[in-house]
Amino acid sequence: MPQFFFNKRLIMLLVSIIVLVALIGFSLREREELTWPEQFIKDSTSWVQSVVSRPSNYIAGLIENLQDLQNTYQENKELKKRVDDMARLEAKVYSLEKENEELQEILDKKESLADYEPIQAVRIARSPERWNELIIINKGASNGVEKNMAVITSKGLIGKVKSTTPFSATVQLISSIDPTNRISAILQADKPLYGTIEGYDKKNELLLLKGLPYDAEIEKGQNVVTTGMGGIFPKDLPIGKVVKVVPDQFGLNQTAYIKPEANLYDLEHVMVVKKSMISVDIEESLEDSEGEEEGN
Repeated sequence: MPQFFFNKRLIMLLVSIIVLVALIGFSLREREELTWPEQFIKDSTSWVQSVVSRPSNYIAGLIENLQDLQNTYQENKELKKRVDDMARLEAKVYSLEKENEELQEILDKKESLADYEPIQAVRIARSPERWNELIIINKGASNGVEKNMAVITSKGLIGKVKSTTPFSATVQLISSIDPTNRISAILQADKPLYGTIEGYDKKNELLLLKGLPYDAEIEKGQNVVTTGMGGIFPKDLPIGKVVKVVPDQFGLNQTAYIKPEANLYDLEHVMVVKKSMISVDIEESLEDSEGEEEGN
């Protein structure tokens, strides 16, 4: 009995193989039309592939879009970081170029102060409440800085030393409204005109040059410099240029509004001007000679 079932199974297997080979041969044969089973199988397969492929393609596209979005985000983040670094670098370069320019101008200015010993300093503090009044510099009594010494930039005069500590000094600016803050000045023209810098127009950021003769012809753009009288400020230090001229309250004199040569709102590198010992010795010798002549 088992042998019979075994032979029967073998015969069925062989018949199935023969039928399969016949079907394959039949399907591979060139025909103009397919049989209805083939059409059914083919249509069913196409429909199943369509149903499966559309969601698969959608999911694959979505995943690819997410990956592209992630890559774009990372690239944007990296580019933003580079832009920030470039902005910081440009700011640093600008600061260094400005500092180098200021230092070069100060070096050039030193050469013109033959009778004085410039002490280079840097502003370290400035009170917002007294912006037009005072600044603090990083050089003090231990560096030879003394009260009433002139303070300048490469552009011109900015003020004088008001007080000192061993390692710093307070500078009173020429824009200070202190009544005692006066500077003897000369308006350069064919006929020099003498006056005094006293007062400051905060609204227009202009100095006031008072005491000019009422009949003097003063033109816009004329230079105003220090006279050198009094022994505090060196002679011919630039103060500013004339912007306009108005008569005083009683019409006896004129007041000129002066735009400062130095930028009083942007002070970084400055110089304290100290008289050299040679200059002091010469002045003392001249004073002694004048005293002897008067005595004779």
